[in-house]
Amino acid sequence: MESLIRVLVVDDSAYVRKVVRQMLSRSPFIEVVGAARNGVEALEMVETLNPDVVTLDLIMPEMDGIAFLEAQMARRPIPVVVVSIASESGEMALQALDAGALEFVQKPTALATDKIYEISQELIEKVKLAARVGPRGHLVQAQLPPPQPIREAVRRVGRVDVVVIGISTGGPQALRYLIPQLPADLPVPVAMVLHIPVGYTELYARKLDEVSPLRVLEAQEGDLVEAGVALLAPAGRHLTLVRQPDGRVVAHLDARPFDTPHRPSVDVLFQSAAQTYGARVLGVVMTGMGSDGVQGAAWIKAQGGLVFTEAEETCVVYGMPRAVVEAGLSDRSVPLYQMAQAILEVV
Repeated sequence: MESLIRVLVVDDSAYVRKVVRQMLSRSPFIEVVGAARNGVEALEMVETLNPDVVTLDLIMPEMDGIAFLEAQMARRPIPVVVVSIASESGEMALQALDAGALEFVQKPTALATDKIYEISQELIEKVKLAARVGPRGHLVQAQLPPPQPIREAVRRVGRVDVVVIGISTGGPQALRYLIPQLPADLPVPVAMVLHIPVGYTELYARKLDEVSPLRVLEAQEGDLVEAGVALLAPAGRHLTLVRQPDGRVVAHLDARPFDTPHRPSVDVLFQSAAQTYGARVLGVVMTGMGSDGVQGAAWIKAQGGLVFTEAEETCVVYGMPRAVVEAGLSDRSVPLYQMAQAILEVV
């Protein structure tokens, strides 16, 4: 039998604390062992209660969520799921991921009961995932060697014309490590799917652009897919790469297909890249839960393209890469700290 996951709920609103407790208690595998009103209380309660997972609001009096995370991770890393409102705390949510939070769930702006309960299943799943991963996410980050920017691309004819990346849990931190290492004169475009909630991708792309030699943009309909640019699929819409009659390739955004577990989907991006670029595609499947990317990797391989997977040692969750490896579709397993170099060798 599964052992109970012990959760500490941290939020300055008594109503939200009560609702989050009720939502989590829908799972027979979760027990809420305490509730804190701010970071100061949360630090004390982690010490006394030793929970398996903390759910964390970000905007709180006395000590906010970021300050709690930094203090707690310095003491003893613990799995944290952020539960916050995107419009109020988008920047803080990305800071929280940098500080070691594993996942985040978007709190509805309208705290009407039906809206709150809509996120119940997502919250339960992410708390269960966080408990399984444990403090690994923070520890993996802490152990990575400092990223070294690669000054310029190798001057030779490469075997790929586009790099497509699929990533999920642990993704914001991993891309922040990888993308800044790629040089401004990268001779091919990059297109990325990252599973994060709606409302965060534009801000995340902007933050990534600030620290990267490449231009990083949230993809817009009709954007030119060109060398030196990395496009990030907007949360809530699939990104596909479409060749125009004049030979240029542009970004297309669509809610369809509706039947994918994720929107945007790695499979949808990878399939479109394989159909548009044929054998000259490198697909990279990185840390994440589930198996999004397996079907897409199969499309790339069927066209004669290449697929790299992130090695288990640097994944926060070795789910998506494992699924590709087990399907026999990975050409090479690469730790995160060698991924930029591996990409440059083939472009």
